[in-house]
Amino acid sequence: MPKSGTALRDFFTRLTDPPVLAQLFAVLIAVLVAITIGSLVRAWYRKRRGGVPQAGFSGHVVEASFILLPILIATALLLVAGAGFGAFGMESDFVERALQLAAALVVVRLVVYVLRQLLGSDSWLKGWQNQLTFVVWLAVAFELLGWFNAVERGLNDIDLLPGKASFTIWELIKAIVIVTFIVIITTLIARTIERRVMKVSGLALSTRIGISKFSYFILISIGLLIGINAAGVDLTALTVLTGAIGVGLGFGLREIAGNFVSGFVLLMDKSIRPGDVISFTGVAGSTSDNFGWVQELRGRHIVVRDRDGVETLVPNQYVITNAVINWSYSDARVRLRLPVRISYQDDPEKALALLRHAAADHPRILKEPGPATRLMSFEDYGMRLEVRFWIADPMNGVNNVRSDVNRAIFRLFREAGITIPVAQRELRMLPSASHADTGLAPDRDS
Repeated sequence: MPKSGTALRDFFTRLTDPPVLAQLFAVLIAVLVAITIGSLVRAWYRKRRGGVPQAGFSGHVVEASFILLPILIATALLLVAGAGFGAFGMESDFVERALQLAAALVVVRLVVYVLRQLLGSDSWLKGWQNQLTFVVWLAVAFELLGWFNAVERGLNDIDLLPGKASFTIWELIKAIVIVTFIVIITTLIARTIERRVMKVSGLALSTRIGISKFSYFILISIGLLIGINAAGVDLTALTVLTGAIGVGLGFGLREIAGNFVSGFVLLMDKSIRPGDVISFTGVAGSTSDNFGWVQELRGRHIVVRDRDGVETLVPNQYVITNAVINWSYSDARVRLRLPVRISYQDDPEKALALLRHAAADHPRILKEPGPATRLMSFEDYGMRLEVRFWIADPMNGVNNVRSDVNRAIFRLFREAGITIPVAQRELRMLPSASHADTGLAPDRDS
């Protein structure tokens, strides 16, 4: 305690020396001026350009310049202040240290920015770049100031696992740093593979997505294992833990695991791809009339959007194990059928011609093959006719075409005087047994 108190007193005595105070004032002025100029330049750019920097290489250069501008201005001002102190024969040790720290901050911030761009705009580093910059710069600052070894010794003395095992705070921090570094490297490799695979036009889009996701998952898993091993953690000690995790996956997480495996199968066999029009059979409200578009193929589910704008998350395992109608699997063309009944007093040939005319005028109905009409059967209360036609764009809706053709049929039949009969039933009222004619009843005694 006396030594630490003496050291602290010497530090404050040194800090209150006039030469040191002058240097502190110079550093403070440099930082404030740098922040002010950086803010003014950023505001001027926004006012002139009307927004954030554009995408592309030039946009990245402008964005990086805005990020580094205050630090660069502070570095230049500290360089001028150091030269000024030296020209007047004054001490400049504190300014030189601040100049080293500012230069280190420029390098660290630039490296973190480049890493964020390489990992992509949707990476985890986007929200953690400032925190990561501060942590890395703090470690570099400790090394430049000569405090690193002292901090390492202090953290090594704090044991998190008292007893036979030893696991200090320093070992924990070292493990986190190593794992983070290796995960960043493997993520960069996975992103590179993903970009290359997505550019291969010879593969189907679903196959490219499957390869990218699988390689990303494998590389990140390998990176985690390598990072844990490099941090000094014995992986054999995790045998019991991995066994428990395996049992949990086998019982509690089997549905999730099944969905992930099913998702990979869907990506590989290309039975369902983004943009396909699908509908489900055997589900209430999900017939061929109510279909949706596949928006995305995810690891656990697929995203299906219907015509009402509602997005349904369908588990991959359900799609694998149940019947699914893919309206655009091999050919986008689909045939629609519209049944209609006419009275027995009407001419079926005339009605068939009107049905063909109602379907032929629609812009979405194909001319080749053209609409066809059939007399299907003779029913209890009329003749059952049917018009069949093909469309090539089911993704634009099916029920709207049905509605248009049905309206045209109703209008043409009304103009031609053709009747669409309704179901009729004939009721016969029979007298009860008590009111029956006794003379007609059989003689029970004979």
